[in-house]
Amino acid sequence: MSFSIAGKTAIVTGAANGVGLAIGRHFADKGANVMFADVDEAKLSAELGDKADSENIRYFAGDLRERLTIANLLSATLDAFDQVDVLVNGSRQVEISDPLDPEDDTVMQLLGQNLLPSLRLSQLVARRMIKQAEGAGAGVSGSIINISSIAARRTHPDLLGYSVSTAALDQMTRSLAVAMAPYRIRVNALAIGSVMSASLKSTLKENREYRQDIEDHTPLSRIAAPTELAEAAQFLASEASGFMTGQILTLDGGRTLVDPVAAPAH
Repeated sequence: MSFSIAGKTAIVTGAANGVGLAIGRHFADKGANVMFADVDEAKLSAELGDKADSENIRYFAGDLRERLTIANLLSATLDAFDQVDVLVNGSRQVEISDPLDPEDDTVMQLLGQNLLPSLRLSQLVARRMIKQAEGAGAGVSGSIINISSIAARRTHPDLLGYSVSTAALDQMTRSLAVAMAPYRIRVNALAIGSVMSASLKSTLKENREYRQDIEDHTPLSRIAAPTELAEAAQFLASEASGFMTGQILTLDGGRTLVDPVAAPAH
């Protein structure tokens, strides 16, 4: 079975930095058409530069918490590439919260940031995938990939909002997988551990002991490179995973096998 994604069109959200940017770049390098989407237009422009005018790369800036922005993203993708075959919901936000403070609104904030835009965009893109597949033969008509976190399965009170939103994203993955299966749309997720994102790099500069703490709690004793997640996303986008749906693939260097409750999850 082929791992090729050449000629496919993908929307990647959260694509201005970190995991989303790495996935978008990797997909483009492998011959896919990619719409990089993020709220930070300046960062998108800086990262993509002249490549944004190339044959297979475009970018879209907007707040995906707004329904109209989601519709505009899909329209921009169709205007540029005529179709959409893969959606990577990579936009995510991590915030510290106080689980004992009734005035702390972090849970609702992160549900609004990490869950609802992914749900709404998935629903809209799925409708387009179904339309594209009308009259087509057997086979997968689309792949949706959610970027989740091992925080969904770990207990870290200070990350209550993030943990709840990623746990909800995992359940959304399973529910949509069943709902979309009759239309040959696969829905899977990557549950990630510590990845060398821009935010983690910044944190490590401020706290040099943090890196050692992460490595000590990871059996493979290192932090993942964003490109490693990009390769896993390619697998889920390709025909090689054609019989896989509703699965939460864990990429954490073995962290969830041994991680005690008190250890931070990034």
